[in-house]
Amino acid sequence: MRFMIKICGVTRPEDAEHASKQGANAIGLNFWRGSKRFVEDPAAREILAAVPNDVLKVGVFVNAHPLVVTETVADLKLDKIQLHGDEKVGSWDDLRNDQIIRAIRVHDQASFKEALDWDPFLFIYDAFGAQFGGTGTPAPWELIAGQARRPFLLAGGLTASNVTEGIRVTQPDGVDVASGVESGPGVKDHDKLRDFIRVARTASLELGRTDV
Repeated sequence: MRFMIKICGVTRPEDAEHASKQGANAIGLNFWRGSKRFVEDPAAREILAAVPNDVLKVGVFVNAHPLVVTETVADLKLDKIQLHGDEKVGSWDDLRNDQIIRAIRVHDQASFKEALDWDPFLFIYDAFGAQFGGTGTPAPWELIAGQARRPFLLAGGLTASNVTEGIRVTQPDGVDVASGVESGPGVKDHDKLRDFIRVARTASLELGRTDV
């Protein structure tokens, strides 16, 4: 697959537009009310209207009821569903595997067992924390390098200053960032966005990924 740069936790249309113009491949909106980056459906519509058709529109859900998820996807015309909680594979039989992005929160080797039951569009390997995502905590890169199932995005505490090393160590199929390009929760810093995308693209080319 093409090396993917996903900007997650977007809460403003201008941030979605800027990230897309800088070369992001996917924009993530958080529909979990426990997140500082949670967006209501009316705000989500405005954000998604700023996203070009060639950029994936991803809805992030945490332990939501499958019917709520499918209704939100249909209403907002989301491309992918990111499951970032403790969801079990059997509850999502009504969705195609290629609609699902499965996040795995990595604490130790046992964390990877959860991935064995899933066959999603891709995985996201994130840091394990008290809250779900957007913590700014780096994931255990060496563990991910040895245990990750492909295709996968690397997430967790990435910034323009460490994404090159994260890509070098784990050799992912893409990267996912939220807090590392923000001036505050949900408020993207446009300079940080630009720098992160540029550095990640350069690092992917150094891996021999010419499909960017």
